[in-house]
Amino acid sequence: MTTHIHRFSAIAAGAAALLLLQGCSSYVSRGITDDGKATEVIFPNIDNDAWLKEGTFPNLDNLRAVAPGVTKDQLYDLLGRPHFREGMAGPREWDYIFHFRKPGGGVTTCQYKAIFDKDYKAQTFHWLPAGCADVLAVRALPAAERPAAASPAAPRRTTLGADGLFRFDGRSLADLLPEGRRKLDALAGDIKAADAVKVTGYTDRLGSQAYNSALSLARANTVRDYLVQAGVPAQKIQVQGKGESEPKVQCTQTARAALIDCLAPNRRVEIEVFAER
Repeated sequence: MTTHIHRFSAIAAGAAALLLLQGCSSYVSRGITDDGKATEVIFPNIDNDAWLKEGTFPNLDNLRAVAPGVTKDQLYDLLGRPHFREGMAGPREWDYIFHFRKPGGGVTTCQYKAIFDKDYKAQTFHWLPAGCADVLAVRALPAAERPAAASPAAPRRTTLGADGLFRFDGRSLADLLPEGRRKLDALAGDIKAADAVKVTGYTDRLGSQAYNSALSLARANTVRDYLVQAGVPAQKIQVQGKGESEPKVQCTQTARAALIDCLAPNRRVEIEVFAER
């Protein structure tokens, strides 16, 4: 009888030791593979199996740093020890209870599981409920909380009347008037440090559209060439001709001379200077 009692005690002790080594197998996920996946992910019961039922508020930056391939030591360093009785004989999963504060107030509680491969490196991660994974997304600040974006500096615009720049119907460097050259010399010295310069030529509505387009571009190119000769880097200057578009004034005079005088503000070259340092 004594022998049977000793034998039963030994069997019971062995079974208890085996259970201790295995941990609570009732919540262990099923079909964990060598590469750290499971055919059925099972989460433990907080009331029955958690040793830290109150859970923790994790550091979100640490949670975002968790990625496939982290070791148990690394996971412990980022998230702390698991909150459940995972067993002693090389458990292949760790479980946590995490709390997150809601933007509008209150707390969300989630369970988080890491499953390890055969080398005990975490490879897959699971949430209960699944929507808890959204906490890892970086929250965009509401418009009222965003810092005001710096507005690009408005370009400094200089308008030069074509009648003061060029001889009548002129468009080349040879057609530049002395007054026009003086204005361009002064402007060149003022814009050499600019990041970019845009030169746009305009004409009045007299003449064909094609002629006016070509004339406005030719005058813009001439101004660009003069500025380059005066020391403004050529690669910084962009030119365009807009012909008779974007008039400054509208005129209805019937006499040609009066009409030409009235339309003078439309015959111009505009120079825009961007991001001066």
